[in-house]
Amino acid sequence: MKKIATLIGGAAAVATLAMGAHAQTLDQVKARGALNCGVSTGLPGFSSTDAAGNWQGLDVDTCRAVAAAVLGDANDVNFVPLTAVERFTALQSGEIDMLSRNTTWTLTRDASLGLNFAGVNYYDGQAFLVSTDLGVTSALELDGAAVCIQSGTTTELNLADYFRFNNMSFEPVLYDTSEQTVSGFEAGRCDVLTSDSSQLAALRIQLSNPDGAVVLPQTISKEPLGPVVRQGDDQWFNIVKWAHIATLNAEEFGLTQSNVDSMLGTDNPNIARFLDSAELGGFLGLGSDWAYQIVKQVGNYGEMFDRNVGAGSPLGLPRGVNALWTQGGLQYGPPIR
Repeated sequence: MKKIATLIGGAAAVATLAMGAHAQTLDQVKARGALNCGVSTGLPGFSSTDAAGNWQGLDVDTCRAVAAAVLGDANDVNFVPLTAVERFTALQSGEIDMLSRNTTWTLTRDASLGLNFAGVNYYDGQAFLVSTDLGVTSALELDGAAVCIQSGTTTELNLADYFRFNNMSFEPVLYDTSEQTVSGFEAGRCDVLTSDSSQLAALRIQLSNPDGAVVLPQTISKEPLGPVVRQGDDQWFNIVKWAHIATLNAEEFGLTQSNVDSMLGTDNPNIARFLDSAELGGFLGLGSDWAYQIVKQVGNYGEMFDRNVGAGSPLGLPRGVNALWTQGGLQYGPPIR
């Protein structure tokens, strides 16, 4: 009996500690009145500033969706630009509340850095951008090439694996930011620029002559990109996770920024529950209309995708695997009920 009592007491102590940390980030964000969200130093389509200095992009909208759910205002965000090397330290140290910076979900990052990935807001893969003058049509023709790479990314590891497996050599040319990699490529310091396909599309349009470069057809890796939070705060993890899921469910329901108000009195129980439920909001520590606020202020996932990286953006990327599961893609939102 003493052993059982000890075990029960230990479990209670662990539960008490967990409860103590449970709402820590949520309380801090509410007290501050703003969400501190880590983004890239500038990647069109994902996180960059416009001519007026306003942040925009798919990763930016992911931050804004969380702010809308938590604070009721999608504009209550302090965007913190971070390099790939800086990003995890900034999150671990508490400088930021969440990271939304085209970051790949891997086992090492998930299990050894004290971090949790809260979902995938863009499924991607690594590819190669080359000058058309090089006359290369396949990545297998890149033996001995100088390759511009952003340091501190999975890109470095994938590149080494690919070249080693195919018995090729390369000369790495490392930079801290994506802007520096494209500048190095355009200046001729490397033959090839490698990164995620979406990032290459964003960097290509920054070239003085975009038609002078082409992305090779090979995709050499899986790059599931998404928001990241610290481990040890399950409530905050749930909030960020379900904020993303809400954008997916909203698209599946056909809810948009323009029609969501007209759906508030719907007879559809799933949509009614999604838009206003004190019980479900309470489970997250949020108001009853947390999901409504996301859709009204930021939009559904399809709207976020189209205006930032899809048909309504300069990148013009197809939905592809980022389409909803109902449209043959991988984006699947668990039910909000």
